[in-house]
Amino acid sequence: MAFTTRGGPVALDPGYSAEIDAVDEAGWRRILAAFRDASIYQTWPYDEVRAGRNNISHLVLRKDGEAVAAAQARLMTLPLIGAGIAYVRWGPLWRRGSHETDAEPFRQAVRALRNEYACRRGLLVRLRPRLFKEIDPHFASILSAEGYAPDLKVVERTLRLDLTKSTEELRKGMRPHWRRYLKVAEKNDLEVVEGSADALFEAFIGIYRELVRRKSFAEPNDIREFRMIQQRLPADQKMMILLCKAEGKLCAGLVCSAIGDTALYLFGATSDAGLKSRGSYLLHWRLIERLKSAGIATYDLHGINPEANPGTYKFKADLCGNNGQDVHFLGQFDTCTSRLSHGCVALGDQLRRAVRTLKESKAQSRAKDPATAR
Repeated sequence: MAFTTRGGPVALDPGYSAEIDAVDEAGWRRILAAFRDASIYQTWPYDEVRAGRNNISHLVLRKDGEAVAAAQARLMTLPLIGAGIAYVRWGPLWRRGSHETDAEPFRQAVRALRNEYACRRGLLVRLRPRLFKEIDPHFASILSAEGYAPDLKVVERTLRLDLTKSTEELRKGMRPHWRRYLKVAEKNDLEVVEGSADALFEAFIGIYRELVRRKSFAEPNDIREFRMIQQRLPADQKMMILLCKAEGKLCAGLVCSAIGDTALYLFGATSDAGLKSRGSYLLHWRLIERLKSAGIATYDLHGINPEANPGTYKFKADLCGNNGQDVHFLGQFDTCTSRLSHGCVALGDQLRRAVRTLKESKAQSRAKDPATAR
């Protein structure tokens, strides 16, 4: 993480203005609804649950009075000295129309974020925009021109399934064995339960815990936090929960968020007793049908790592088949004018990596221990 500094605030172009913390939760919800690149990571409850109400901040960029970009930042600062980070995940939001091509709102938004949180508050600003090297390569030069430096160590990939194609094309485009297992599941007399109620989330957590114990892996996210987020999300932003039952017993489940024009796969699990039911295949297909009927354009399978998780990668890649796109995120970008904040965040990054490595090491040890592995 290189230290970058480029003086003080830079004026926004004529007609643009930035509002800081001028909206309440209801107002932020209305703003999100105007952007097709909105996601669960930019919802009010997401960062409120994870960081606390006093540690989130909102920026709304306006042009001639109209909101043209927005970003929710999670603030993490050290007491007394005030050093820390303003973290924006999958933001700023700037795509409004179905064919938005003007990148100027994005440029002005990242400039406004730097002005407020790096220059005025002395924080390190970290952006992880929902942009992809294969689709949006020119945005890297915009971020560089606005004083942001990429962290080349952070490399993430995902698979995106094109839902604008017909169900016939989507099914035909699957890899043969995925399509075959789907047919098996459809003949297995499985029951699918769908909804957003807390009781469904609680039921899903049960089989998710079975998966964690069976595979002995370190959980990438705390699923209990997502349950609390679900409880606070308004009805139109709630996650979708699909559960599959075989002979009345849960055998598989998944959790998905569909906000804006893209659905995001969050969690999936199969119970110990349901490994042969192929229920997960039926659930994904049923979800795809629901997403298409809701007008969602893209299904993001939320990350792939063929080396570390080859089985999960194969499941996702074979589902997408000929209709998916393997893409790399544009990256993580930092800007900072305070050496104190830069040093504190760098130390925090090292500690977080050490903790993650320790968790993964413990999970691998459990997997090798016949007394704990199942």
